[in-house]
This record gives sequence, C-alpha cells and structure tokens, in this order.
Amino acid sequence: MSSTVDARGLSCPQPVIMTLNAMKKVKKGSIEVVVDTDTAKENVSRAAKSQGWEVATIQPEDEGYRLTIKKEG
Repeated sequence: MSSTVDARGLSCPQPVIMTLNAMKKVKKGSIEVVVDTDTAKENVSRAAKSQGWEVATIQPEDEGYRLTIKKEG
C-alpha cells in the first residue's frame, strides 16, 4: 500500500505530525512525503527512523523534497 503526504507550505511540526498519522494508517509499505524546507526534510526523516521506518530515497523536487519511507513486515 502506498500513500502520499503533501506537507508543502507547512511549518514544523505539521509535516512530522502528518507523516506520523500516515504511518499509523498504513502500518507497512511505503509513504511518499513532499516537503519544501530542509528542516521539514530532516525532521520527517528523523521521525520516520524513530518509528522503525527506513528512509529509502530523498529526491529534490521543484523547490523542496520528495521522501520515500518504507516499512516491511
């Protein structure tokens, strides 16, 4: 199952809260998170890792980043 969190234009902690909520719903699989600041990218990555998710990719996109986080099993 794949889900997308669009947190562009939001300041922390909103991108982290939205990502944590998506992780609770999805439980496993992959989630794409779109953010537009370095701070949000770092905070979302740290939150995902703390919940046992892997940050698979971080790609520059427009004026921000697209993170793909994954959890198996």
